[in-house]
Amino acid sequence: MKIVISNHSGTPIYEQIKDQIKEAILAGELKPDDMLPSIRQLARDLKISVITTTRAYNDLEEEGFIVSVQGKGSFVLPQSKEMVRENALRKVEKGLWDAIVAAKAGRISKNEVMQMLKVLYEEDEHE
Repeated sequence: MKIVISNHSGTPIYEQIKDQIKEAILAGELKPDDMLPSIRQLARDLKISVITTTRAYNDLEEEGFIVSVQGKGSFVLPQSKEMVRENALRKVEKGLWDAIVAAKAGRISKNEVMQMLKVLYEEDEHE
């Protein structure tokens, strides 16, 4: 797993780290019981503060994505089907919201958007 941070993003660095690790877990790139890099190692690799990586790991632990074991490291926790579904729903919601904003800006009607969605959804089923 490679973490890429951007200093030009409006998103805080700890959130960029957290989001990328969550994405890797939900995508199956990181499996249950996989060990994450140590907080210090990740900070060194990314050339950032240990405080920043600590905040990302603490947030991931609070959200139920990882567990930190004193003296051993941080490990990926198994994800429930409900959590995976909730994450997918959030992504779809954001994508649809972006599409609605673009449609309104381009004066595309709700019916046209619904028709596009139907065509695209069904197209994917035939592949």
